[in-house]
Amino acid sequence: MSHTPHDFLAEARRAIPEVSVEEVAARRTRGDELILLDVREKDEVRAGYIEGAVTIPRGFLEFQAAGQLPQTDVDVVVYCASGARSLLAAQVLHTMGYARVASMAGGLTRWKEAGYPVVRDRQLSAEQLERYSRHFLLRQLGEKGQGKLLDAKVLLVGAGGLGSPVALYLAAAGIGTLGIVDADVVDRSNLQRQILHSTDRIGVSKAESAKQTINSLNPDVQVRIYNERLTVDNVMDIFRDYDIIVDGSDNFPTRYLVNDAAVLVEKPVVHGSIFQFEGQVSVFKPHAGPCYRCLFPTPPPPGMVPSCSEVGVLGVLPGVIGVIQATETIKLIVGQGEPLIGRLVMYDALAMRFREIRIRHDPDCPLCGAHPTITELLDYEEFCGLDAAEPATIGD
Repeated sequence: MSHTPHDFLAEARRAIPEVSVEEVAARRTRGDELILLDVREKDEVRAGYIEGAVTIPRGFLEFQAAGQLPQTDVDVVVYCASGARSLLAAQVLHTMGYARVASMAGGLTRWKEAGYPVVRDRQLSAEQLERYSRHFLLRQLGEKGQGKLLDAKVLLVGAGGLGSPVALYLAAAGIGTLGIVDADVVDRSNLQRQILHSTDRIGVSKAESAKQTINSLNPDVQVRIYNERLTVDNVMDIFRDYDIIVDGSDNFPTRYLVNDAAVLVEKPVVHGSIFQFEGQVSVFKPHAGPCYRCLFPTPPPPGMVPSCSEVGVLGVLPGVIGVIQATETIKLIVGQGEPLIGRLVMYDALAMRFREIRIRHDPDCPLCGAHPTITELLDYEEFCGLDAAEPATIGD
């Protein structure tokens, strides 16, 4: 005997309890442990959904429920547009072992008619829906996370070896605003590793060259360039406009300047550095972990650590470290994963080995400790024992 849609719904109603939108709203107000599951299609969800709801399109429910709803002993209320699909979806969940599942009668239509609020994520264009489609498939990112990326403002200190891969991957990911600080110009010797630039741009400002590359890659990204050295005089004004600072500098005065200014304006720093065949990455987030000074209280004596222009650097090395920096930046923006706060990842390209060390917050740190003695910016060339008349480039 064949079954009609009416028959399937009648069978589902016998097996699955229905709850009113008023009851759902009251339980959320009370703070009851309750999972709302939206089983509408993605284009329906874009038009509005109940805040905090988990979204799994009905056609993917059997495949994605276990990943997004790992606990089968919690209260789950399923909703759709009118209450029909949610009944059938709840019945499927019940057969999958979810013992406390119900359907919201009337669906989102009834919810809105009752005057309860719905939220809408950032509305994306057709081009953006296509460009970031692979991000949307990631449960930890999705359209909501992509909206956060498009709203984010990230400053890159240096458009050199590290800044190049960071800029390319953050631009491809859809970071809304990328600031780039670099006073240097493109040199032929840069092109072995600084992939933002090209032979026809030799002699061009690195910041301007970076902007051209980023604009050609992703027109969604607004690029702000600062064709100047980062100094005590301009750093605070520049940093205040950004959410995250990515440090791709290659000299100690700039690293300490970046660290101190970021702590004072309470901005996280995604730090990276390279040397010959080795690199390291960490995240310094004020009030959440140590700062650069906790790791390196004082700089090494002048001349002890030669620059890449003196001892060389493997061309692909900044690609590895820069991609990790870009990854950490995205994690901070979307609030997913475990950032490298209090951890330093070290990479040896010759051995093809990563290792990690823990960094402890120094309670006596003069900058972020319990009783800080550094409350304003310093003369960083003097602090590092360098001659200020010969400033180093920002990012090699």
